[in-house]
Amino acid sequence: MPCEADRDVPGLIVKFGDYPLHHGGVGAIRSLGRLGVPMYAITEDPYTPAASSRYLTRAFVWPTTGAEDPAHLVEGLLRIGRRIGRPAVLIPTDEEAAVLIAEHQDDLAGAFLFPRVAPALPRRLASKQGLHELCVEHGVASPSAAFPESYEEIAAFADEARFPVVAKNREAFVRRRRPAVNGTTRIATREGLLTLARDWGERPGVILQEYLPREDAEDWIVHACFDADSAPLALFTGVKVRSWPPHAGMTANAYVVDNPELADLAARFIKQIGFSGIIDLDLRFDRRDGQYKLLDFNPRMGAQFRLFENESGVDVVRAMHLHLTGRPVPEGEQRAGHRYVVENIDLPALLAYRRSGYTTPHAPARSSGTELAWFAGDDPLPFLTMLARFVRPGAKHLYQLWRTSRRGGSTITTTK
Repeated sequence: MPCEADRDVPGLIVKFGDYPLHHGGVGAIRSLGRLGVPMYAITEDPYTPAASSRYLTRAFVWPTTGAEDPAHLVEGLLRIGRRIGRPAVLIPTDEEAAVLIAEHQDDLAGAFLFPRVAPALPRRLASKQGLHELCVEHGVASPSAAFPESYEEIAAFADEARFPVVAKNREAFVRRRRPAVNGTTRIATREGLLTLARDWGERPGVILQEYLPREDAEDWIVHACFDADSAPLALFTGVKVRSWPPHAGMTANAYVVDNPELADLAARFIKQIGFSGIIDLDLRFDRRDGQYKLLDFNPRMGAQFRLFENESGVDVVRAMHLHLTGRPVPEGEQRAGHRYVVENIDLPALLAYRRSGYTTPHAPARSSGTELAWFAGDDPLPFLTMLARFVRPGAKHLYQLWRTSRRGGSTITTTK
């Protein structure tokens, strides 16, 4: 056992929305399950990869869209808590779940354990506009951005903007109810922006952001867990080598790389805003001005969190469970050079990156070990279930994304 967890306190994976092929949830089930912690999960149906894990005690089948009334979602969580029968540590895997938990802490506190945080903070961090404002307030670099309130303001922006630009949905939850774009969207031309904007309604819920060209940038990630005083219990840094869709989407291949400057930047920002719990940050190092620019702040576990583990066997999910159950969190250096591969999306990403000639200078020449997102010798069924569900719809999805990027209009990401 790498660390001693409290086996009397179960964990519950909380997710809202329809994304059954989520390797982050499987990773969390395995991470705590291997320590003997009883694990539960909310799933779309009984046949998701998470539901097939040998480390899962029970799957609660509850199809949701993320657009339901919050009171309905809270009642559903409480109903699941009663069925578990004892307080469980909540592990949200999307922004909607993290925001809901934070904003209904008093309702959920008796049935569950979770980090206490200022109720409005996770929603603000998950909001692209809220995050940008916090960055400006605390002196953290971020891409320049605009927040248009009408089509006329978009047209005025288009007249002055330097293309390409990036469009993102502005708020969590709104992206489920009234998404303006399917994900992070790179828009190549003024005409392309105005065409898309015609479908965004009277009050477009988008942020229009400066595009940081991949030729002059490098993508970095920070995963960490903080205590109630916003002090790091575990903090890790790494570099993203490939993503799918290319240069804009979900991490497909990444390495653990020591970066004290980035670790210090993240720790100082968290202390300034007073956050506690797990974070997943995406930053892009802009070689043109030598700054790390914060692109996304996910106030919850990231899908690729299993890339990171310290010498004591602690990852961010284990750190949170240990801390919330009153146990010490063992310290240790991160496993520099360790690699993470998401099998079902890394192959198309590899082919795309080879064609573009893009490289990541900080990626090690050779890995010190590899963590696969899906396959595990002690828990093979999630991998097989993923394959069974991925082959036809997954191949079609990848092909559609590839066609979109080849047309040069826009590149659309998927949610982490």
